[in-house]
Amino acid sequence: MSERDDQTRGERQRRWRLVLGGPADDALGEADGRDGQMDAALAALYDAAAGDDEGGEQKSRRSAGLGGSAPRVARWLGDIREFFPSTVVQVMQADAIERLDLHRLLMEPEMLQAVEPDVHLVGTLLSLNRVMPDQTKAAARHVVRTVVDDLEKRIAQHTRAAVTGALNRASRTTRPRPADIDWDRTIRANLKHYQAEQRTVIPERLIGYGRRSHAVQRDVILCVDQSGSMASSVVFAGVFAAVLASIRSLRTSLVVFDTSVVDLTDQLSDPVEVLFGTQLGGGTDINRAVAYAQQLITNPRDSVFVLISDLYEGGVRQQMLRRVAEMTAAGVQVVVLLALSDEGAPSYDRENAAALAALGVPAFACTPDAFPELMAAAIQRRDLQSFAERFADR
Repeated sequence: MSERDDQTRGERQRRWRLVLGGPADDALGEADGRDGQMDAALAALYDAAAGDDEGGEQKSRRSAGLGGSAPRVARWLGDIREFFPSTVVQVMQADAIERLDLHRLLMEPEMLQAVEPDVHLVGTLLSLNRVMPDQTKAAARHVVRTVVDDLEKRIAQHTRAAVTGALNRASRTTRPRPADIDWDRTIRANLKHYQAEQRTVIPERLIGYGRRSHAVQRDVILCVDQSGSMASSVVFAGVFAAVLASIRSLRTSLVVFDTSVVDLTDQLSDPVEVLFGTQLGGGTDINRAVAYAQQLITNPRDSVFVLISDLYEGGVRQQMLRRVAEMTAAGVQVVVLLALSDEGAPSYDRENAAALAALGVPAFACTPDAFPELMAAAIQRRDLQSFAERFADR
């Protein structure tokens, strides 16, 4: 075996030792040095959580977990940020909150200063918003602001470019200026005038983009389910709504709902205020939310209604479906997203999703990176079935 093979085998063994933890000491050797510190950080979370179910010798070995000590947890949070990349840190934080029930500790400012800000943490903080002490809210807002600023950098430019481009293309003219000619559509429309001997198309009819207008061209209504399972979707939707509201050619409304409906449109200038205006958790009355959204629609043919919900309806299901049917019949472009997040295939009410599909409104999950493209397609009134197939059972 070559020296390179030995190194590869040793690295593979080292990684397996970190994955398997202490029980692999006899077979793979004890972790020491920096690996020992990484092993201790992993064991404090995963071994302590697993020990609750196992008892005996293993449970006693794992008794040195994170426990409920704020200083110990804060030190652990600092350790994992030193040893692991940010993507791994975010997963470990989310696991720690869920497995070790750290919600109480997250209401302490010292803890919030130690965590790695991410979307999942923001969702947790928003769920604690109503019970959070006043002295903690400033630290929580700082965490939320950090995440929101990062999200805006990630999505704002792409969203504005996709949406404004779609608005420009949705407005067509047959007397375009040279710079506004849509050559692809013009050629397609004039193929019958192809001159074989000259190997060219004579464009008898020009098709071009309409001149840019600062007047409102579309109404966009985002209607977001704020039940606990939709936490990440609420965060992304709040930031997207603020970005869309900054586009003058759109009139953007944001409505969040559980069993009641709250209109947050007047807070869209600050997405942090939007997020702190939500109330994660509770029941779901989609029908009531759709009824409220119907009242906001004044120009159906120029309106896009985006419902973001897992479709677990606690209200009147048949009325909800009837209202969606009325919207589509009036010309509203209706989009139903089961989730707006990076978390993969969500849990959702398949019966309601099938009923909406029968109305011509496919329901599907969408990643934040694909949302600008989706909005552009909705504004141009393109068939959204391709998006449904693209994200089916991700």
